[in-house]
Amino acid sequence: MELYLIRHGIAEEQTSSIKDEERSLTKEGRQKTEKVAQRLQKLGLQFDLIVTSPLVRARQTAEILIAAGLSSQLEESAHLTPDGDISSWLIDWLKPKNYSPNTQLALVGHEPCLSNWAEILLWGEAKGSFVLKKAGMIGVKLPETGSPVGHSQMFWLTPPKYLL
Repeated sequence: MELYLIRHGIAEEQTSSIKDEERSLTKEGRQKTEKVAQRLQKLGLQFDLIVTSPLVRARQTAEILIAAGLSSQLEESAHLTPDGDISSWLIDWLKPKNYSPNTQLALVGHEPCLSNWAEILLWGEAKGSFVLKKAGMIGVKLPETGSPVGHSQMFWLTPPKYLL
Protein backbone atom coordinates (compact mmCIF):
# COMPACT_ATOMS: atom_id res chain seq x y z
CA MET A 1 0.00 0.00 0.00
CA GLU A 2 1.16 3.49 -0.77
CA LEU A 3 0.41 6.36 1.60
CA TYR A 4 0.73 9.92 0.38
CA LEU A 5 0.99 12.23 3.38
CA ILE A 6 -0.09 15.69 2.21
CA ARG A 7 0.07 18.82 4.33
CA HIS A 8 -2.72 21.37 3.94
CA GLY A 9 -2.06 24.55 1.96
CA ILE A 10 -1.25 27.99 3.33
CA ALA A 11 -3.91 28.99 5.83
CA GLU A 12 -5.02 32.08 7.71
CA GLU A 13 -2.95 32.97 10.75
CA GLN A 14 -4.40 31.91 14.06
CA THR A 15 -5.93 34.82 15.97
CA SER A 16 -8.12 35.21 19.01
CA SER A 17 -11.13 35.74 16.72
CA ILE A 18 -10.61 32.55 14.66
CA LYS A 19 -10.51 29.11 16.24
CA ASP A 20 -7.68 26.91 14.97
CA GLU A 21 -10.07 24.32 13.54
CA GLU A 22 -11.90 27.04 11.54
CA ARG A 23 -8.85 28.55 9.80
CA SER A 24 -9.34 28.59 6.01
CA LEU A 25 -6.86 28.49 3.18
CA THR A 26 -5.74 31.94 2.06
CA LYS A 27 -6.15 33.03 -1.56
CA GLU A 28 -2.45 32.26 -2.10
CA GLY A 29 -2.89 28.93 -0.32
CA ARG A 30 -5.74 27.95 -2.62
CA GLN A 31 -3.84 28.99 -5.75
CA LYS A 32 -0.65 27.13 -4.82
CA THR A 33 -2.56 24.04 -3.73
CA GLU A 34 -4.52 24.05 -7.00
CA LYS A 35 -1.26 24.25 -8.99
CA VAL A 36 0.25 21.38 -6.97
CA ALA A 37 -2.91 19.29 -7.48
CA GLN A 38 -2.90 19.97 -11.23
CA ARG A 39 0.76 18.95 -11.46
CA LEU A 40 0.11 15.74 -9.52
CA GLN A 41 -2.75 14.96 -11.90
CA LYS A 42 -0.47 15.56 -14.91
CA LEU A 43 2.07 13.17 -13.36
CA GLY A 44 -0.64 10.49 -13.43
CA LEU A 45 -1.29 10.19 -9.70
CA GLN A 46 -4.63 8.67 -8.76
CA PHE A 47 -5.71 7.99 -5.18
CA ASP A 48 -8.22 5.30 -4.31
CA LEU A 49 -9.28 7.44 -1.36
CA ILE A 50 -8.40 10.81 0.13
CA VAL A 51 -8.72 10.90 3.91
CA THR A 52 -8.67 14.34 5.51
CA SER A 53 -8.49 15.95 8.90
CA PRO A 54 -11.84 17.56 9.75
CA LEU A 55 -10.17 20.97 10.22
CA VAL A 56 -11.30 23.48 7.59
CA ARG A 57 -7.89 24.10 5.95
CA ALA A 58 -7.23 20.38 5.50
CA ARG A 59 -10.74 19.73 4.24
CA GLN A 60 -10.37 22.55 1.69
CA THR A 61 -7.04 21.10 0.55
CA ALA A 62 -8.63 17.66 0.11
CA GLU A 63 -11.50 19.19 -1.88
CA ILE A 64 -8.96 20.85 -4.22
CA LEU A 65 -7.35 17.43 -4.78
CA ILE A 66 -10.77 15.95 -5.58
CA ALA A 67 -11.58 18.84 -7.97
CA ALA A 68 -8.29 18.18 -9.81
CA GLY A 69 -9.43 14.61 -10.47
CA LEU A 70 -6.96 12.88 -8.14
CA SER A 71 -9.75 10.83 -6.54
CA SER A 72 -13.52 10.62 -6.38
CA GLN A 73 -13.60 9.34 -2.81
CA LEU A 74 -13.25 11.58 0.27
CA GLU A 75 -13.48 10.63 3.91
CA GLU A 76 -12.86 12.53 7.16
CA SER A 77 -10.89 11.12 10.06
CA ALA A 78 -10.32 12.69 13.48
CA HIS A 79 -7.07 10.68 13.58
CA LEU A 80 -5.60 13.26 11.18
CA THR A 81 -6.05 16.28 13.46
CA PRO A 82 -2.85 18.02 14.66
CA ASP A 83 -2.73 15.81 17.75
CA GLY A 84 -3.55 12.59 15.85
CA ASP A 85 -1.92 9.35 16.95
CA ILE A 86 -0.53 6.94 14.36
CA SER A 87 -1.03 3.87 16.56
CA SER A 88 -4.74 4.61 16.91
CA TRP A 89 -5.01 5.30 13.18
CA LEU A 90 -3.28 2.03 12.25
CA ILE A 91 -5.35 -0.07 14.67
CA ASP A 92 -8.73 1.68 14.61
CA TRP A 93 -8.90 2.97 11.05
CA LEU A 94 -6.50 1.26 8.64
CA LYS A 95 -6.37 -2.35 9.84
CA PRO A 96 -10.15 -2.99 9.84
CA LYS A 97 -10.41 -1.70 6.24
CA ASN A 98 -8.17 -4.52 4.96
CA TYR A 99 -7.09 -2.67 1.80
CA SER A 100 -5.33 -4.50 -1.02
CA PRO A 101 -1.52 -4.11 -1.30
CA ASN A 102 -1.83 -1.88 -4.40
CA THR A 103 -4.12 0.68 -2.72
CA GLN A 104 -3.06 4.32 -2.91
CA LEU A 105 -4.30 6.47 -0.02
CA ALA A 106 -3.80 10.21 0.38
CA LEU A 107 -3.87 11.50 3.96
CA VAL A 108 -4.36 15.27 4.26
CA GLY A 109 -3.36 16.69 7.60
CA HIS A 110 -1.03 18.86 9.63
CA GLU A 111 2.50 19.30 10.88
CA PRO A 112 4.29 18.01 12.82
CA CYS A 113 1.89 15.06 12.86
CA LEU A 114 2.45 13.97 9.23
CA SER A 115 6.26 14.19 9.36
CA ASN A 116 6.25 12.29 12.65
CA TRP A 117 4.03 9.60 11.15
CA ALA A 118 6.37 9.22 8.17
CA GLU A 119 9.38 8.88 10.48
CA ILE A 120 7.59 6.33 12.67
CA LEU A 121 6.68 4.27 9.62
CA LEU A 122 10.26 4.47 8.30
CA TRP A 123 12.39 4.25 11.44
CA GLY A 124 10.03 3.17 14.22
CA GLU A 125 10.27 6.53 15.98
CA ALA A 126 9.85 10.24 15.30
CA LYS A 127 13.27 11.88 15.06
CA GLY A 128 12.30 15.37 13.96
CA SER A 129 14.27 15.04 10.71
CA PHE A 130 11.47 15.80 8.24
CA VAL A 131 9.64 19.07 7.79
CA LEU A 132 6.71 18.85 5.41
CA LYS A 133 6.03 22.20 3.75
CA LYS A 134 2.47 23.43 3.22
CA ALA A 135 0.98 21.60 0.20
CA GLY A 136 4.02 19.29 0.23
CA MET A 137 3.90 15.51 0.12
CA ILE A 138 5.70 12.47 1.50
CA GLY A 139 5.09 9.06 -0.11
CA VAL A 140 5.55 5.95 2.05
CA LYS A 141 5.14 2.36 0.89
CA LEU A 142 3.84 0.03 3.61
CA PRO A 143 4.96 -3.60 3.66
CA GLU A 144 2.46 -6.20 2.45
CA THR A 145 2.70 -8.19 5.70
CA GLY A 146 3.62 -7.43 9.27
CA SER A 147 3.71 -4.13 11.08
CA PRO A 148 4.43 -1.08 8.94
CA VAL A 149 6.10 0.68 11.90
CA GLY A 150 9.82 0.80 11.17
CA HIS A 151 9.42 -1.38 8.08
CA SER A 152 8.08 1.05 5.46
CA GLN A 153 9.95 2.69 2.60
CA MET A 154 9.86 6.32 1.50
CA PHE A 155 9.50 6.81 -2.23
CA TRP A 156 8.51 10.48 -2.46
CA LEU A 157 9.44 13.68 -0.63
CA THR A 158 8.48 16.81 -2.53
CA PRO A 159 8.18 20.38 -1.36
CA PRO A 160 5.50 22.25 -3.31
CA LYS A 161 7.98 24.55 -5.09
CA TYR A 162 9.07 21.59 -7.25
CA LEU A 163 5.49 20.98 -8.35
CA LEU A 164 4.52 24.54 -9.25
